[in-house]
Amino acid sequence: MTTPPTGGGRAVLLLRLAGPLQSWGDRSAFNRRETRPEPTKSGVIGLLAAAQGRAREDDITDLLQVRLGVRVDQPGTLLRDFHTVSDYRGRPLLQAGVSAKGVQKPTSPAKNTHVTQRFYLQDAVFLVAVEGPEALVTALHDAVRNPAFPLALGRRSCVPTQPLALKPHTGDLDTALRETPWQASEHARSLHCRRTGTRPARIDLAATVDDPDGNDVLADVPQSFDPRRRAFTNRTVRHTWLSVPTDIPNPDPPDDTDAGHDPFVLLGW
Repeated sequence: MTTPPTGGGRAVLLLRLAGPLQSWGDRSAFNRRETRPEPTKSGVIGLLAAAQGRAREDDITDLLQVRLGVRVDQPGTLLRDFHTVSDYRGRPLLQAGVSAKGVQKPTSPAKNTHVTQRFYLQDAVFLVAVEGPEALVTALHDAVRNPAFPLALGRRSCVPTQPLALKPHTGDLDTALRETPWQASEHARSLHCRRTGTRPARIDLAATVDDPDGNDVLADVPQSFDPRRRAFTNRTVRHTWLSVPTDIPNPDPPDDTDAGHDPFVLLGW
């Protein structure tokens, strides 16, 4: 178990979660494994625990005190992976149940092929902000930059691209999400400029942040990753939109004729 460091003040760890594939399941089971449209708190805490080299049975109480915010910089698209599972020796597949000796029993009637479906987000980019005690955030930042175990975006096969850890922010979580520039890929930024015919200095992005006064509840807070007693509890969140700097070179001058919020702009109209 990693001993949490002590220290005063609070800080925000910023993670850029990007990769060809990501998958953030929260209630999947058996042969159908779905993904949420954005990272879960259990997935992010699992990534941080892996970076620090914690075993599944280790205590994660100190990680549960952090506040989480997720900004959707590039939503990506949904990918369904359809595949089958068979025994290469041609034998019937085993079932989940075990005998009195603890040995898996063959399926009855015999089943030679399982059909499974797994869902992924492809080409998505998220900015994740983790607010907590300054010493803990510093230790997590160092761990992510030099992880003890390989890090993954929800599943072991989903490898993150670099940079994963951005410079820690000394303000609060909401300010960090508003002030950190848009993290979408260069291709996505160019596509946005061509589609809208503009070079905006700012862009509106969706975000979900932990908030005791929020109006939605997510059941993705892990109490333990121990395979023998895995359990999750709820958290209250707030969904919002943030105006974020794009960092696009030579942006258009401010539009003095702006009439205010126009929801159809989000649809590219």
